[in-house]
Amino acid sequence: MAVVAQALVLQPQKLSLVKPKAWLLSTPSFKPTKGVSLSFISCSSPSPETNIQTAESCVNLGLSLFSKGRVKDALIQFETALTLDPNPEEAQAALYNKACCHAYRGEGKKAADCLRKALREYNLKFSTILNDPDLASFRALPEFKELQEEARLGGEDIGYSFRRDLKLISEVQAPFRGIRRFFSVAFSAAAGISLFFTVPRLIRAIQGGDDAPELWETAGNVAVNIGGIIALVALFLWDNKKEEEQLAQISRDETLSRLPLRLSTNRVVELVQLRDTVRPVILAGNKETVSLAMQKAERFRTELLRRGVLLVPVIWGEGNTAPVEKKGFGTPAKAAASLPSIGEDFDKRTESITAKSKLKAEIRFRAEVVSSAEWERWIKDQQKSEGVNPGEDVYIILRLDGRVRRSGKGMPDWQQIVQELPPMEALLSKLER
Repeated sequence: MAVVAQALVLQPQKLSLVKPKAWLLSTPSFKPTKGVSLSFISCSSPSPETNIQTAESCVNLGLSLFSKGRVKDALIQFETALTLDPNPEEAQAALYNKACCHAYRGEGKKAADCLRKALREYNLKFSTILNDPDLASFRALPEFKELQEEARLGGEDIGYSFRRDLKLISEVQAPFRGIRRFFSVAFSAAAGISLFFTVPRLIRAIQGGDDAPELWETAGNVAVNIGGIIALVALFLWDNKKEEEQLAQISRDETLSRLPLRLSTNRVVELVQLRDTVRPVILAGNKETVSLAMQKAERFRTELLRRGVLLVPVIWGEGNTAPVEKKGFGTPAKAAASLPSIGEDFDKRTESITAKSKLKAEIRFRAEVVSSAEWERWIKDQQKSEGVNPGEDVYIILRLDGRVRRSGKGMPDWQQIVQELPPMEALLSKLER
């Protein structure tokens, strides 16, 4: 399982935590980090020295039980670990793995409560929740959306590091926002100081007298100061609103990058792995509408392929009827390796998974979505952000860098798309990467 907490290196009479990733149980699909040697407690035949039950042994035993399909028994072990005076790393592991059990059983609220506590009290990274394929079913639930919104808003209680990473990306995309804010605050302060000295002059002008200042001139100065303060404060608040909207969009883009696809070779990849390689076009709607759009796209297949178009059909309702895949705590054998989170080097990680040339050879004209419920939730969130009623037929065209290029109601006009998108070898395509 791509689980949280820490990988264990057991030494005589000492527990060394080598990396803030996970308590990991060896499974056929797990690939340990290069250069890190992992060994685990065996709970099947405890020696006299390890016969005493500890939080550590309970977590490892829980992982072992889950890998055998004994989810209920694994859940008991994780709950027991939390009662045995665990250290912060052990508590984080127990809570996270307990959440994965609840997610597997379809208990979204209980999973969210465990993850929220791990985020608040044990420094769980929100990116781990985004990365873990065993939480795919949870990420399609409303409880995940609520948790993600809390993390996006940030604060010291939950998800502060997630918001910090989002803000770093926001600053790159809007580099002058900080400068505008600085000048808004500085000029507002200057106007406030000027107003502080101008108001008494206005009072004296109203009262009259030999030494009273000119009334209309003083009143004009007061009006200018008040108007300036109002305008600058409005600009500051507008910048704040735009930043929150941008952070929400970046958060959605981050979720989008984690969505899985199955290529024509039956290989499962995350959307981020296709970055710089294709322009995915998401077609979301009922089965008849999407099928008709796919048929029309076949007429322009050659030209669309020249432009790197990859069709991604999403049929409304398929996510509600899809059977649950019992993959346990490990990534499925055909799935891509777990990817690093937001704030890390995306280019490096995509290059480390497979050579670009090999990946291109596997990409055809169409890909199938994996975890349809996750895709539907993301599309409906995107629809809400653009003022479209969730559940309407829509298409969404992505850029080569993975961000949303544009979207529209109904299905696309393929001839217009051919005219709009430049070929992959064109200069405009290179600038889009």
